[in-house]
Amino acid sequence: MKLGPNILRGLVLGGLMLLAQSATADEPVRRFYGYAYDLDSGRYLYTEVHAQRFEQGRWLGGTIDYYAADGSLLGRKTLDFSRDAYAPQFRLEQADGSVLALAGQRDGVELQRRRGADRPLERKHITAPAAGDGTLCADAGLLNLIHRHLAELQNGQALRFTILAAGSLDSFRFSARKSGERMVDGRRAIALRLEPDSLLRLLAAPVELVYAPDGDRLLELRGPSNIRDPRTHAVYNTRVIYPDRAPADAPATLPPLDG
Repeated sequence: MKLGPNILRGLVLGGLMLLAQSATADEPVRRFYGYAYDLDSGRYLYTEVHAQRFEQGRWLGGTIDYYAADGSLLGRKTLDFSRDAYAPQFRLEQADGSVLALAGQRDGVELQRRRGADRPLERKHITAPAAGDGTLCADAGLLNLIHRHLAELQNGQALRFTILAAGSLDSFRFSARKSGERMVDGRRAIALRLEPDSLLRLLAAPVELVYAPDGDRLLELRGPSNIRDPRTHAVYNTRVIYPDRAPADAPATLPPLDG
């Protein structure tokens, strides 16, 4: 049984948002692309179109639109950090009718999942963890958590936390640690490895994040996406990059950044 994609679908993959660099009051919305490739074959899969909203430098929320290489819309995700910086409310709706979502509730959260247009919406309530149980995070909120602890991670310390996975309607203990350094576009970069903090690591594929050494930019991620192939409905296994310029093999015509 392939637990990896099922566990990791509710993570930030396929929706991991580039952490803003010094967002300011005169830049209330930051817009940029992400470019997703099949991790094994290198085939171009889709383009992420990000729009992040800020207020006085604080990331409030935003949207991510996903477009296939042929320009067709695969889906849209909305994010809202007003309630929690690490476990934002979000909703990902894809063209095949599938849904992944997290809705905030007074004593916890509700995870939601629909596996297709003809399938029912499934729900699961998760009570907020007791103090000392570790940080609870979900979707792109994981980036806020990592950014806060990036100095410790670069120094070799491990970070442990609980992921709310809408794709599994469950929560899982995870850990992150530095796995090494690499060169990206001629610059030194820091690689982090995320994996279940239990025996599930034997069944779930790890996730790798690559950061600029100053910690202000996510340059690359590798691992299971939460975007599904519209033909097979299987979850993509991806390498997503966030360069300053579009790569040479990106579609000639990209979707507009202003929607």
